[in-house]
Amino acid sequence: MPSAVSARDPGLQPERTRLAWRRTTLSCTVAAVLAAKQALRQGSSPLALVAVALSGLVWLGFLAVAHRRIQTLSHGVRPRMLGVRSAAAAALCTVALACFALATLF
Repeated sequence: MPSAVSARDPGLQPERTRLAWRRTTLSCTVAAVLAAKQALRQGSSPLALVAVALSGLVWLGFLAVAHRRIQTLSHGVRPRMLGVRSAAAAALCTVALACFALATLF
């Protein structure tokens, strides 16, 4: 008889969560690209280049966290809970990209 952990019927929850991570990654990608486009449109000043570089680094950080979580959800067994450090990193990257997006408006 299979154990309770391996016999888990996950339903569609892991798929929905995986799709949510992908949508959030896509949103972060759009925010980073628009921030870079706006910064470079206003001129290639050193401040604009630093903003583009920071936006890219934050995007890469979020992409790493999201990719790790998507891979964890892809297995058929019950995934581990998202760690505090990973959750904090994802939240920090999201807030930073939102700030970069707001900064491009003003």
